[in-house]
Amino acid sequence: MKKVYFLSTCSTCQKILAQIKEPESFQMQDIKTNAISLEQIEEMKNLSGSYESLFSRRALKFRGMGLNEMTLTEEDYKRYILEEYTFLKRPVFIVDDQIFVGNSKKSVEAFLSKIQ
Repeated sequence: MKKVYFLSTCSTCQKILAQIKEPESFQMQDIKTNAISLEQIEEMKNLSGSYESLFSRRALKFRGMGLNEMTLTEEDYKRYILEEYTFLKRPVFIVDDQIFVGNSKKSVEAFLSKIQ
């Protein structure tokens, strides 16, 4: 299985997606127009090890909602990601049984080397 969760309005996501040689081989889900389901977030958590690893602290709402001043639990991370798409680190690529989360250089390079 090859799947990507992304935000179509995100220029960083667009740049990373443009590097995929066979984008049609991926099932693509724009998380703004097609919300993440409970089953999908649980699959991502099982592959990544935690909900926290999927959570974006860069989201504007993180500070706006005062979450930066709170101690969040795994259930909190899960709930916030399900409630608000901006809290998912993106893009998230799933290739077979591996997950690549976010746009860090290390994550993107690992993903691209996996699919090349």
